[in-house]
Amino acid sequence: MRRNHLIAAAVICLALIVYATLAKLAGRPALMGHAEAYWVVVIERFSAYGLLGFLLSFLLPGRVKLACAFVLAVAVGLEVLQAVTPDRDPRFIDVLQKAAGGTVGVLLAQTILAFLPRPPS
Repeated sequence: MRRNHLIAAAVICLALIVYATLAKLAGRPALMGHAEAYWVVVIERFSAYGLLGFLLSFLLPGRVKLACAFVLAVAVGLEVLQAVTPDRDPRFIDVLQKAAGGTVGVLLAQTILAFLPRPPS
């Protein structure tokens, strides 16, 4: 995949995460309606940040700490911004779920990158 495609995918993923995190509850996208079970919401968070970490890891090959730090900064920053949104409530457990998903995505991509053949230098 070309680098420009990876950048576009990462930006779109980040934009969707920002929208879903900061939108009012009535405008927030939902997979199974407005009465979603808690585990569905956890899987949504974990998967979204896992995809973001995965894409960032391919954009920053060999820079695991930087990719993890970026995902963690996004998770913490957006959770703090939820404090200024009237109908949203920031929680520490949400940050942990998001950071775990992002870290798993980074590590999965780094594992895949380790097995890919390296281009000649």
